[in-house]
Amino acid sequence: MVSLNNSRSIAFFALKNVYQKKAYTDVALNRVIKSVSKSQDISQKDRSFACELVYGIVRRQRTLDSLIDVLGKKKAAQQPPELRIALHLGLYQLRYLDRIPASAAVNTSVEIAKENGLGKLSGVVNGLLRSYIRQSESQDPLQLPADPVTRLGIEHSFPDWIVETWLEQLPIEEVERLLAWFNLSPKIDLRVNILKTSVAKVEALLQESGIAVERIPHLPQGLRIEGAGAVAGLPGYKQGWWMIQDSSAQLVSHLLDPQPGETIIDACAAPGGKTTHIAELMGDNGHIVACDRAEKRLKKVRENAARLELDSIQIEVGDSRDVTSFHNLADRVLLDVPCSGLGTLHKRPDIRWRQTSQSIESLFGLQTELLQQAALRVKPKGVLVYATCTLNISENEKVIQSFLASNSDWSVQPTTDTVAQNWATSDGWIKVYPHQSNMDGFFMVRLVRDR
Repeated sequence: MVSLNNSRSIAFFALKNVYQKKAYTDVALNRVIKSVSKSQDISQKDRSFACELVYGIVRRQRTLDSLIDVLGKKKAAQQPPELRIALHLGLYQLRYLDRIPASAAVNTSVEIAKENGLGKLSGVVNGLLRSYIRQSESQDPLQLPADPVTRLGIEHSFPDWIVETWLEQLPIEEVERLLAWFNLSPKIDLRVNILKTSVAKVEALLQESGIAVERIPHLPQGLRIEGAGAVAGLPGYKQGWWMIQDSSAQLVSHLLDPQPGETIIDACAAPGGKTTHIAELMGDNGHIVACDRAEKRLKKVRENAARLELDSIQIEVGDSRDVTSFHNLADRVLLDVPCSGLGTLHKRPDIRWRQTSQSIESLFGLQTELLQQAALRVKPKGVLVYATCTLNISENEKVIQSFLASNSDWSVQPTTDTVAQNWATSDGWIKVYPHQSNMDGFFMVRLVRDR
């Protein structure tokens, strides 16, 4: 399947799966790499470059399509699908990858077109890409409208409704910074298992292995790495000394502030990042019930708990709304609800094109119901933390406001946890904006049952 050059050809077929079969980016990429690996070796360099191309192009497809509309005789939507992909490959390299010579970007895109049945249209690829190069020497070929929503959407490659969502919350200058942040290639955050080792030891081991590593400010277990390759092969992984978890997700468990000996329910637990973090913060001393209706995903919770050697976690298969045996028994409940994921757009580029304002509206009912049922599991004077990885008022503030309006025995409680206090507002809410904190977008609030 791949005969020209591994990385660009892998990217071509992965993008074909994304665009034509609606496959998720990571699934499509892994599927193609696995298929190619059966017949030939793929270097880590080729894997990394293919990953950069696929994720980058999926993120930037609105901008790339707008360039095709300006430079081509036909609009992007009217181009044959494979031709559009070849053009995306070339334009992305020319516009966003300074280290790739322009001639290489053009020539390889032309060859990919020829190799995939587009020989008669290879001249279109060559002509459009060279036109981009010529015009770029004097000015940016991208034509931006005056309307700020559409301008930001085209320039940073987001649908208008997402831009509008954030303009309701932030000044336009802040929104522009937020959009730019979401187009950066993500780094990997780790959470060190302090029950087995120290942050300093893991940091030193990674540095000795040639991995760029840095500590994450204000998060006592957090390290950030890049250029790591296969994560499972890094030192300390098999020994359970750390696991992958974004820094804002680590913050959620600190807001919950679990204490040794308590009964904790993680109501939507899979894949177990927060569940295992709770166990570590409790010194693995207590009773943690990890619920999730997806039995297949709970397998990951078991695997993570076993690798980290944590014994305080009990797995419960089933929707947390139906687990009534813990009524009024939990000291604390964590409810990290299903959400639109708009805080993770740099890692999951598909979301910006898959979600719609209409699909998000339907989440409010589910989130409200999950919160109402989770509250029934909490003891009097107990704590409930509601969290999402989105930056959408209708899934965050409006859900909490609705809950408090109908539950007078609950209130927002400011945190006393010294880690969470670095992000908390005076009224106890935490909303993490990625461009301000350099971590995934998250919303979280600590609620207490007063009576």
